Amino acid sequence: MTTLPRTSREVKLAVRPVGLPGLEHFRVVQVPLPTPQHSEALIRNRYFRIAASLRMMISEGAERVEGVPFPALRPGDTLFEETVGEVLSAPTGCGLSPGDKVLHNLGWREFAAVPVCDCTLLDDTLPDVAAHLGHGWTAYAALTRGVRILPGDTVFVTSAAGAIGSMAGQVARLLGAGRVIGSTSSQEKATRLVSELGYDSAIVRDEEPLAAQLAEVAPDGVDVCLDMVGGPQLQAAVKAARTGARFVLVGALSGQLAARGTGRTAPVQLDSFDLLLKKITMRGYSADDDPEVRSEWTRRFADWLRSGDIHFPHVTIDGIEAAPGALRDVIEGRHFGVVLVKL
Repeated sequence: MTTLPRTSREVKLAVRPVGLPGLEHFRVVQVPLPTPQHSEALIRNRYFRIAASLRMMISEGAERVEGVPFPALRPGDTLFEETVGEVLSAPTGCGLSPGDKVLHNLGWREFAAVPVCDCTLLDDTLPDVAAHLGHGWTAYAALTRGVRILPGDTVFVTSAAGAIGSMAGQVARLLGAGRVIGSTSSQEKATRLVSELGYDSAIVRDEEPLAAQLAEVAPDGVDVCLDMVGGPQLQAAVKAARTGARFVLVGALSGQLAARGTGRTAPVQLDSFDLLLKKITMRGYSADDDPEVRSEWTRRFADWLRSGDIHFPHVTIDGIEAAPGALRDVIEGRHFGVVLVKL
């Protein structure tokens, strides 16, 4: 049996940021190896996901916001995020055994004592265990429950090179979309969306007006919009919408990643006449509303991966000490797809 270390490293919030978080707002610290209590398993974490939504959890006043599905963090708290780990020990008869791979939420640390009820046992359904940390299930839930793709639909995905968007365009195509268009932050990413992920076209947010770009690549309009951004990109999508267009909103990055403020407001001005005359429907949606979709997605994802019909775009960063920098890079849009830290 491998001898365990006496200590573990984890990332704590040092101070709540004013504006966007930087390296100075976090500390990588050494703590005693956690001791599991009754009904807890000791887990050695192998991968955890980096998500820009962390900003909402760490900014001033986060605990006063209702409806956000993430608990607020205070200075001194250890960060957390969805994680794949290996069971080192578990209570007798709990259904977990040493060596099992599990999914849980206590990331940003090398070892964790996790209640057994909060662990999801993983099997070999997916060819790569790290793929369980992808955000494809969010895209899949949004495009099967939040809105439904009809054969031949033109689908517009905002933040198409991000963790959700990089899967959403591929999923939309597999669900029957006729044309898939994405928005992103650079021409390099736009090229990759088309060449690697099968997008028909991609527009770049900081180039010519978004509405003009969208009108050029979708001259017949947009039937479905999966929006992660809000702001000017949502405005442009409404202008491009066809009669009866369906919008599903799963994020608000225009506010979450704003240089000022708390990251929890994302004002946008929409033309009510467009909404009315085009009979647009618009729905806010969280995949957490339909948790049963995750197992359905995992089965379909596995089949699509093995057939080569879908790709899992991701970046792997080595070592917990690199995690705060990886968060900064995610917020600044430097990566393509999901960003994982490997321990």
